[in-house]
Order: sequence, then structure tokens, then C-alpha cells
Amino acid sequence: MSEKSVLEQNNFKFNKKFGQNFIFDKNLLNAIINDSGITKDDDVLEIGPGAGTLTRVIAEKAKKVVSYEIDTSLEPILKENLKGLSNSKIVFADALKTDIAEIEKHFDGNYHIVANLPYYITTPLIFKFVKQTKRVVSMCIMVQKEVGERLTSSNKQGDYGTISAILDFYGKVKILRQVPRHMFTPAPNVDSCIIQITFAKDKYDCNAEMYEKVVRSAFGNRRKTLANNLSKDFSCSKDLVYETLIELGFDQNVRGDALSTDDLVKITKNFDKKINK
Repeated sequence: MSEKSVLEQNNFKFNKKFGQNFIFDKNLLNAIINDSGITKDDDVLEIGPGAGTLTRVIAEKAKKVVSYEIDTSLEPILKENLKGLSNSKIVFADALKTDIAEIEKHFDGNYHIVANLPYYITTPLIFKFVKQTKRVVSMCIMVQKEVGERLTSSNKQGDYGTISAILDFYGKVKILRQVPRHMFTPAPNVDSCIIQITFAKDKYDCNAEMYEKVVRSAFGNRRKTLANNLSKDFSCSKDLVYETLIELGFDQNVRGDALSTDDLVKITKNFDKKINK
């Protein structure tokens, strides 16, 4: 019996509240796993397994897959569709609200995340794992196309902003493939893409908390200069910020969106020393 037939047999109703858009195309499912680089040595966390179509493909490639699903009405469907798999476990809980420590009890060491994410939890979920653990090696996730473009944008591009600069600080982000809306059931109103975040938590020798404060300030008011934003948010004089910028060879009227991650790291380190003398 096909996965779709199991849904119909159980009279499953798609719930907009959970952002449910399932994938049944086997070629696309296999492509997602091939893109992720998952091997038989890898443990995988999946968030939002839906009907279990991606779960099964992950289980065939990985050592173990643990899937978090918020919708308990999917329990009989997942039980049927994942029948025969010994390396797959479903946890019915909200991954966004579950403590990282509780999630990581399922894994002995590092792990990967592979998911067709509900769009409404994309950004908070990425930040949850970026900020709270160093055990995630990579994330290979389906996101809304516009979100993917924003996550992977660089300075001087229109979509460049806080989340782009913060993610680039922690690793490398890239779009692996575009996924048109008709590939989903039901079809969403937007196209999607698969992005991969490969983490390198010690990519920069810089205080991460201070870096994020500087970045959030830099993009807090995009119309204003970096000096204006930093002086306001850190309650310091503009002259102090000007001193930092001039020492590093930047124009004193530079705006945040003109600065790369490397630039922002240099500014953060210099500025941090000045305000914490």
C-alpha cells in the first residue's frame, strides 16, 4: 500500500496550523538524502516526518533516525508506513519546545538534521540548534525559496541581513536545489529550496555573544550608519565607533549591509576591546 493510500485509509486531514505539505516523489526524496551526504555511520534527527516518506529514505541510508512529530493523528500512519524499520524512532513532541538535552538523549555523539520543515518554524528552529548545541554537524532542510535566498545571501545583496551574517559566522550555508511547489501535497503557495548548513562552531576567534549583539545592532536600522546604530545600542560615543572603523580601514559612514562576516568580526573584536577596557 502506498503512503498516500495509508493517509486516505486513515481519513487524514492536512492541518494548516502545522504547516503540513508532504513529499511523495521518490526521486526527490532520494535526491534530498544524497544531497545531505548522510552515510551508514551517521545518526539523524528529522523534524516533521509527516507521512514518513522522507523518514524511510533516511533510515535506508543512515545508522539511525529519530523523528519528532507534533501531530499525534499521524501515529497510525507512521506506524504503518515505517513498518519493518529497526533503526527508526518517532517521538511525538514539539521539537521547538523540547529541551536540546532531551532531544540529544537519543544520540551517543554528533548527529545531522534532515527535514522538510514547516515554514513557520524554520528560523526559530535553526537558531535553536545554532545557539544551544555543538553536536549538530550539518542541517539539510527544505525551506521556503525566499527564506533560503535570505539565509545564503552575502553583503551588498538585497536579502542580506542579521540571520545571514549570524549563520555565516557559525558555518557555511548553501542552496543545494530548487523545489517547485507542485512537488508537495497539498501544494503550498510558494516554491521551496533545499539548503545545507555545515557547521564550524570555531570558524572565527571571536566572542559569539558580542558578535551577535553587534550584528543585530548593525541591521537594527538599515537606513542608519553602523556608527549611529552601535553608539545608540551600546550607549557609547560615535567617536569611539569612528575610531574602530578608521583603525580597521572602513569608512566612518559605512552601513551594516555593506560589511561581510569577516568585516563584522574584525569590527566586533576591536570594538569589544574599546568598550570593555
